[in-house]
Formats: sequence, structure tokens, C-alpha cells
Amino acid sequence: MIDKLLPLDLTPEAEISRRIQTLKKKMAQAGVDGVFLTHRPDYYYFSGSGQDAWLYVALDHEPLLFVKRYLPRAVAESPLAQIVPVHSVTEIPQIIKDTHGGFAKTMGIAFDLVPVRDFKFYQSLFFGCTWQDATPLIMSCRAIKSEYELSLMQDVAKISNRVFDFIAGNLEPGTRETDLAGRIEAFARTQGHSGRLQTRHYRSVGFTFHIMGGESGGQSGALDSPVCGTGMYTAYPFGAGTRVIEKNDPVLIDLGTMAFGYHMDESRMFVAGKMDSQADAASQAAIDILFHVKEAMKPGVAMKTIFQRSVTMADKLGYGEQFLGLPGLKSKFLGHGIGLELVEDPIISKGRSTVLEPGMVFAVEPKFIFKDRFAAGIESVIQITETGSRFLSLVPNKVFVV
Repeated sequence: MIDKLLPLDLTPEAEISRRIQTLKKKMAQAGVDGVFLTHRPDYYYFSGSGQDAWLYVALDHEPLLFVKRYLPRAVAESPLAQIVPVHSVTEIPQIIKDTHGGFAKTMGIAFDLVPVRDFKFYQSLFFGCTWQDATPLIMSCRAIKSEYELSLMQDVAKISNRVFDFIAGNLEPGTRETDLAGRIEAFARTQGHSGRLQTRHYRSVGFTFHIMGGESGGQSGALDSPVCGTGMYTAYPFGAGTRVIEKNDPVLIDLGTMAFGYHMDESRMFVAGKMDSQADAASQAAIDILFHVKEAMKPGVAMKTIFQRSVTMADKLGYGEQFLGLPGLKSKFLGHGIGLELVEDPIISKGRSTVLEPGMVFAVEPKFIFKDRFAAGIESVIQITETGSRFLSLVPNKVFVV
């Protein structure tokens, strides 16, 4: 029965094998004997299953996927040879000892994710291990997307494109931001959107439909982004609020879409009627900056160079004060990696010396905020190729006039 219910996005065995081998190579270079993966997107990436599980990868052995719930689906989903049922994580160290003759002396775990209480518990289970941060190893593997991953992201881009088309046909003056967000989400779910976004940091938030009309876009806030929106409540002050979108309002709509495990993150400007000249000019300036930095996004170029290129052009166009946020609150990044999580390493930021490599994928978002008036900007997903870059986003890079 399980086979009949499986989704169509099973990860090929060759893809999982390549990922495991890449991780092992990086482990050897870092002097890490084993890696214990507890975060769902991480162990999904290396196993192909998102069931309730833990994944142990040792240098000299085949990976062990320990499944608490639900074993039949994990077996059907993952091509790994060794999938072991457990009732509790406490069983895992002894199983590793029985299977491998012992567990790693130097164990890697994602320090950026595992709570202190859980880490201390794992220390007690794997007594005698020396622990190291495996986050750089994991994220460096995930930073370079394979052709298989890129094909899935292209499919997500198709869904997102249909959603933006839906918005263009359904944005009407007199609609509250939250009401429009609900209509968009209902449609997006019919197209394959999973209904939630994966985020990595425990203080981060991932919300799907970020809609900011008129002065809502001119409000800064808690979100680490050039724009924030008002939200509906003080407890969750992000995204769409209760403001009614009026005729001729400049409306910034930022959508996160997740399907097949992968994300797209795109923003476009909309107006029902005619946008005022200043908002229209700023919207076009954002598009110009996007294409300006895309031209420079090539293998070997440092990420801080791309960031500075955007700042320099914003200044040249006369928008330095509004670019990437209000004065004193400006974001220090222009774009972020994207894949199994909405925001992934690496980040195109002010001080990042890391160079671009083929297979990296970024959501690039030049945006402006005009205090208490409006926001203007664009965000598109760009893939680094062998010789330059290309848009993975299929949504036209334009202002939508409806």
C-alpha cells in the first residue's frame, strides 16, 4: 500500500550516494570521523526520507538511518541500505557499536541548530566523543545544487509563476492585505505549495505571503530584511496586516513557495491603477540593480563584491538613503542561498569573502523603503553557472499593473 501512496519526488539512489561521498570527503578533510544529523532538512538531504529519524554517517562505514516513526515510509523513500527501527534515540549508540564496532571518536553535529539540553543529552549517550561543529560541512555540501536539485527548483519556479499570475488577476482595490494573502495561499496550495517554509535559525520566521501596500511597506520592524510589513498582531509583527489596499497603491508582494522540498523566494511590485511617479521610478531602479548585479555574478567573484556593486549603483541612482532599509537599520545582505530551506548559507553580504561557485543558487533582493510611505523592490532567484549566471525565476522582472 505504501508504494501506491508515495509522492513522485523520490531522490535517486545515485544522487544520495553522491551527497554522502561529498560529505565524507569533507569530513576527512576536517578530521571528523562521524556526523550525527538531527535536523530534518539535513538528514533528508543525505537520506531521501523526512520521517522522524536520525542519520549517522561514519567515514569508514555505510550510513545508518535510525527511524522512530514511520519505518515503512522511510524504507520506501530512502535508497540507503541500512535503515534501522528504534523506539528511542537512547538505543542508537549501542546499535552503532554492534554494527560498526564502536562510534566515532570525533563526532560532528550541527551546533547552529541543536539546543543545549539536547546536545548535553547526546554527549551523555556518546560518552567519550570529542564534538565538533558539522554545520560548515553540511552547508557546504548543500550550497552546490546538483542538476537534479535544479530541476526540482525549476518545477517550484513554475508553481510560483502561476501564483503571481493569479495575483495579477485577483488584486482588487478595497481588499485587506490579509484577505489577499489568504486567497493567494488557497490558490498556491492547489498548485502544489506545501503550505509552510523551512527555516534554519531558531529565532527566524518563515511566512509565506508577505504583502505590503502603501504605507505598510514604509514600516520597518523586527524582521532582518529591508522591509517588514506590519503583521496583524504585536506578537507576530511581520508580513500582511489589516490595511486595505487602495487604488494606485504601490504594493510589494514577497512570496515564498515550497514544493518537492525546495523553495523559491520572489518579490514583485503591483499596482491596481496607476503607480505614482516616485514609486514607479524606485521600482524600476530595483530592477536595474538586479540586472546590474546579475551581470557580475560569475564563478570566482567574491560575494562582498556583488554586495558593494549594488550599494554603489543605488547611490548612483540617488537611492542610497532608502536602499536595503532605513538609515541605521539597513540590512547587510543583498541575497541569500536558497534550497531545502528558505535562507541557506552562503549569504551575499557586506563582509563575505567567499567566492561564487557553479551550482550556487541565491535569492537576490534589492529593495528600498520610504519611511511611512511605501516599499519598492524586486527579488528573483539566480543560479551561478559555469560561465556566469541565469534566472531560475520564471516570473517576469517587471512591475505588474492590473
